[in-house]
Amino acid sequence: MRLETERLILRPWTDADRAPYCAICADPEVRRYYPSVLTADETEAMIDRMIAGLDRDGFGFLVAERKSDGAMLGDIGLSPVPMPLRGSPKIEIGWLLGRAFWGQGYAPEAARACLAHAWDVLDADEVVAFTSIPNGPSRRVMEKIGMTRDLQGDFEHPEIAEGHPLRSHILYRIANPLRS
Repeated sequence: MRLETERLILRPWTDADRAPYCAICADPEVRRYYPSVLTADETEAMIDRMIAGLDRDGFGFLVAERKSDGAMLGDIGLSPVPMPLRGSPKIEIGWLLGRAFWGQGYAPEAARACLAHAWDVLDADEVVAFTSIPNGPSRRVMEKIGMTRDLQGDFEHPEIAEGHPLRSHILYRIANPLRS
């Protein structure tokens, strides 16, 4: 799976992506809406899972690379929904970009390309996204790409400890416009 936008290439992972992605996942500001930063070993394992997902499913989380200079911005992509959610959605969209790349429109630009792939290639009925309640930046991206909040879809994330301030999550959805 490889996608392109005006400014970005979304592509599979290479070994050269590991060190910059480890730095992104070790940044407390980048990970402020996650329960913790990740160690290099945890990030390496996550990259291995993303590579395996791409191989297994034919789609997944990809490296976001800037065309102008080859900078590795982070990841963005589509993945099978990893837990039961209201309506049993099949595909989620998500992103994580390094702090230096925030506020430049990269996440919505790449997300729109991922949605087009979901509609045109995967023939998905819908795509969902979810995040912790305080994560305003991700919520804004979801809204910019046309997703709407499913007010009945809020849930407690099963992988985050009870009582943790990031356990409560909200669910956003977008239906395939080709089916309207």
